[in-house]
Amino acid sequence: MPTRDAQTEAFLDRWPDLKPIALKARELIFDVMPEAVEQVKPGWSVIWYGPGSRMKDTAIVIQPQRAWVNLGLANGATLPDPAGLLEGTGKGIRHVKLRTPEAVDNPALRALVAAQVSASS
Repeated sequence: MPTRDAQTEAFLDRWPDLKPIALKARELIFDVMPEAVEQVKPGWSVIWYGPGSRMKDTAIVIQPQRAWVNLGLANGATLPDPAGLLEGTGKGIRHVKLRTPEAVDNPALRALVAAQVSASS
């Protein structure tokens, strides 16, 4: 059974225009990783998802920005990304900028999330 953080909705109220995007991304994550543990980290303005509750278990993050929501993938640098959705230059982490709720419906995004789940299990 997934562990949903009761603080998520209230946390996302800080970004009313972005909340629908973040909630749709959240559902994608739980759809692909049904057993995900969700943790809101208000001081970091991020929501963590992974198979466990330790920081090293974090596989995916949702991080609202000013005009979009970043969907961060811990192993993004090594994931196949034929659609070129991933951005960033870190050693491991890459992110996708989600600007509309409809962007979450992109099959290439689902494939990236599924690849991240496989890489982190």
